[in-house]
Amino acid sequence: MTAKRDYYEVLGVSRSVEQSEIDQAYRALAMKYHPDRNPGDEEASEKFKEAAEAFDVLHSPEKRARYDQYGHAGVENGGGGSRFHDAGDIFSAFGDIFGDLFGGGFGGGRSRARQGADIRAQVTITLEEAARGAAKTIEFRRHRECETCHGSGARPGTQPETCRYCGGAGRVVQSTGIFSMQTTCPVCKGAGTMIKDPCSDCQGSGYVRDDVVREVNIPPGVDSNTRLRLSGEGEPSPNGGPSGDCYCFIKVKSHPLFERDGTSLICRIPISYSQAALGSEIDVPTLDGPEKLKIKAGTQPGDVFTMKGFGMPSTRYSGRGDLLVQVYLEVPKKLDEEHEKLLRQLATIEKAHVTPHRKSFFKKVKECFTSPEEGTEE
Repeated sequence: MTAKRDYYEVLGVSRSVEQSEIDQAYRALAMKYHPDRNPGDEEASEKFKEAAEAFDVLHSPEKRARYDQYGHAGVENGGGGSRFHDAGDIFSAFGDIFGDLFGGGFGGGRSRARQGADIRAQVTITLEEAARGAAKTIEFRRHRECETCHGSGARPGTQPETCRYCGGAGRVVQSTGIFSMQTTCPVCKGAGTMIKDPCSDCQGSGYVRDDVVREVNIPPGVDSNTRLRLSGEGEPSPNGGPSGDCYCFIKVKSHPLFERDGTSLICRIPISYSQAALGSEIDVPTLDGPEKLKIKAGTQPGDVFTMKGFGMPSTRYSGRGDLLVQVYLEVPKKLDEEHEKLLRQLATIEKAHVTPHRKSFFKKVKECFTSPEEGTEE
């Protein structure tokens, strides 16, 4: 399989280019490799599709940002390949551009119904649900066909009238040399019809807002900003085509014990001085319940222990990441009499200077400003 070319290279622009220059570069390539100008030329047809695929990504700020960060993997359509299978798909997606350039459609003015707009929804899950997968109910709003006028926009008993300005075409044409330049009809806004007596329920739009409830299955291993596609759950097509899709974005709540780094989990555990010095076996929380971890003698604050297979699952391969346990020294704020006595004995053995028990602050100050000779005389 031939590797895909960089999309910026396909359009012949730099990565820092402005959006307007991306549009201009694509228009130039579309004109150069357009099927009507290159009949029977397979190479031109492939370049035409390649340019459309690059433009589809780079003209969208969201897709362009993902592509800049992750490359082709960040903008793959489903299982990978382009969503444009032939020139018809391209004209369906970018009909306005080709209408402006070539006088409407292609191959004699044929047109295709356009897909409805995509919509966005969001669902919040816990880290445990992200690890095991979950079925969640989501709610979102979209439009549906008005049941009163059946999508016509006209009051029941009436019909939309053909636009007199464009003759129902939805566009007006001006010839400039060898090209025909089209613009959207300014009267009907491209609909080709005018509604004199609008439906009272949809105000002439043909659509009404609808609240939708759906269940989405969240696979194990997802992270915040993971996007799940609900096919056909988007906005309806304005001219009889397929509905758009609903993209459900995942948000994973922060956890009180674990931090996440890809498939790894990080947990910080307090240990005592004696555990660090002598070694110990401690209980460590995991997503599967508490597990034993051996702390070796001489462990230093900040040391990290790896527990294999106790992290997060991956959405790309089988298996789980690791749990990284970082220990820190916990110093007690209060000591009982026996603990204090033992620690003072230890300090004596280590020849470590420690503050005498219950020495007042003012006595400490006096000692600081009294010479050793003066203290001896007293």
